[in-house]
Amino acid sequence: YKDGQNGFVFGTNALGVEYDGQVDNEGQGNNNVNRQQGGTIGGFNLNWDGSWEVRTEVKDYGWSAEFAIPLRTLRFQSGKDWGINFRRNIRKSNEIVYWAEMPVGLDLKRLSLAGTLTGLDLRNPGNLKLIPYVLGQVSKDFTLTDANYEYKAEVGGDIKYSITPSLTLDVTYNTDFAQVEVDDQQVNLDRFNLFFPEKRPFFLENAGLFSVGSPGEVDLFFSRRIGIGDNGNIVPIIGGARLSGKLNRTNVGLLSMWTEEVQDKGIEQNNFTVARVNHEFRGRTALGAILVNREGLQSSDDFNRTMALDGKLGLGRKARMTGYFAKTVDPNDTINAHSFKFQTDYNWNNWELRAAYTEVGQGFNPEVGFLLRSAFRKPEGLVLYHLRPKNPDSKILELRPHISYRGYWNFDGFLETGFLHMDNHFEFKSGTEVHTGINFTTEGVVFPFDISRGKNIVVQPGTYNHVESQIVFFTNRSNPFSVNVRSVIGGSFGGTRFVESATASLRLGDKFNTDLTLQYNNFQLPVGNFTANIVRTQLSYAFKPNLYLQGLIQHNTTDKLWAANLRFGWLERANTGLFIVFNYNLQDGDPLNNSFIVKYTRMIDLVR
Repeated sequence: YKDGQNGFVFGTNALGVEYDGQVDNEGQGNNNVNRQQGGTIGGFNLNWDGSWEVRTEVKDYGWSAEFAIPLRTLRFQSGKDWGINFRRNIRKSNEIVYWAEMPVGLDLKRLSLAGTLTGLDLRNPGNLKLIPYVLGQVSKDFTLTDANYEYKAEVGGDIKYSITPSLTLDVTYNTDFAQVEVDDQQVNLDRFNLFFPEKRPFFLENAGLFSVGSPGEVDLFFSRRIGIGDNGNIVPIIGGARLSGKLNRTNVGLLSMWTEEVQDKGIEQNNFTVARVNHEFRGRTALGAILVNREGLQSSDDFNRTMALDGKLGLGRKARMTGYFAKTVDPNDTINAHSFKFQTDYNWNNWELRAAYTEVGQGFNPEVGFLLRSAFRKPEGLVLYHLRPKNPDSKILELRPHISYRGYWNFDGFLETGFLHMDNHFEFKSGTEVHTGINFTTEGVVFPFDISRGKNIVVQPGTYNHVESQIVFFTNRSNPFSVNVRSVIGGSFGGTRFVESATASLRLGDKFNTDLTLQYNNFQLPVGNFTANIVRTQLSYAFKPNLYLQGLIQHNTTDKLWAANLRFGWLERANTGLFIVFNYNLQDGDPLNNSFIVKYTRMIDLVR
């Protein structure tokens, strides 16, 4: 249990809101992913939901909290010491305090620096849970010529059984994710793929164990390929099983899922299998392998396989090297179906240094994975320094000057993307931050593409070199009212672009909060001008910490899409309970699809 690499995080605030997450590989994911992506694939899984409770009390001295975490949630081995750490956020002064000291630039996820809890004489209880659900749904797809309301009633559920204290078997039947929040709308203004993070609970637990590659850019296994089609259509999951956990110092994972045939979408029945093993040595060192297989069950030559070796080498506490080598196999016997990455990181004494090289062959095709882009060679590097003023009266908490570079070359030696970034982050003791940066960009276009997605504004082949400035400003999120603004202005594909992303957040007391987000993109190009915008508003009212009503309304001007999602939740344990969900979508003023769903799921402990 005290492996210095993996663990759980439990937290709360004065209102008693439950916050938990699962740490994998000391939280080390891809440094290029954004916050939304990092919630799932950045080495820290914020979407994991454990079974536990917390109560808080506000007094004259401040506030205190009492956590009640069942031993079966922690999955420890009897007779072993625990690694443990505590963190306190003091919002009024933007301070962070740790029980086990943490160097500047590191945080709670650096588990190898945690303290040790000894003298425990605890027996690990058995763990056998039944999590059934019942669901009723009314829906209508207006894109069909003979659209009628469809009525559906379903039952299904999961079984969770701990074979050993650290090895768990999960079995699922007729898997459903109706209560999961919908995806945020995105606009693709480039030549590459968009990434939508996994949000479905069954695939989130121990997700880090199956994560191999360069998350957000080259994911050898991406669980959204199971049960979700290329265009976002739902593919029913018949069921499956997952075995995951540890055997001594070896992490093991085995996942197998079956999906149904969807004839009107041209989707055949498939089996998806993932096998993963990763052995941890002393000194933050590990060696592993993964096999990802998709097998079409209606044709003998319908398959795709990804095989890889990966590892990391700890260089003391301050540095480490990581890497992987992968190959894909399909019926076409494609050549150059390889990918690899090697990276070195140094993080100590206020310095963060990184150098890496990634290559993806022209024939590399992980169908059950995710590729941001294909066929490239990419060097990258980062130099960052944390500087804290010694003057105690300074309003600045920290300065973070840094420079980074990444470049994507194709296999003909042509630079398709170059990005040199120079910036400085000003973090104030009030919690406000200001980032001032300048970017030197290169875009090499090989084939013409419609950047406007339907307005026939076509960028022609060529090399486009530009300079752009950016500024980021955000205030303390704990304030009743806060803002987060990112502005970019500069050259783009021979013209100019202005990008504005602004979010205003309002919290009224301990029950109501709302966010209003505007993403504004204005392109002035030699081949034409256009704008592409997204407006998003989120509203949440918490009657109690476990009883809430949430709404999400989005407008995408590019697709002329309005989408509304309303969710009522009455939670019991580990994100189970009663859920009522309403979805309504309009495209170009016409109804697209509607649904009304009522779902109840319950966690039943069969062993106490």
